[in-house]
Amino acid sequence: MPKRILQGVVVSDKQEKTVVVKVERRFTHPLLKKTVRRTKNYHAHDEAGTFKVGDVVSIQETRPISKLKRWTVLTSENKA
Repeated sequence: MPKRILQGVVVSDKQEKTVVVKVERRFTHPLLKKTVRRTKNYHAHDEAGTFKVGDVVSIQETRPISKLKRWTVLTSENKA
């Protein structure tokens, strides 16, 4: 099975080797037929510590690294 890749914005870089990425998904509500936005935070592994708050990054699913980390940061699309 392929590993999932998500895109989001770094909202915290205070931890060592870890960034918190906010990922937003949009979907149409089944009853109201209105577009709804939902966000979720993911803890991602950042070995070099190069990503800062506001960076748009791609994260990839990986094996469990710690209690909360199951994602690694792939690349940064652009600096905000």
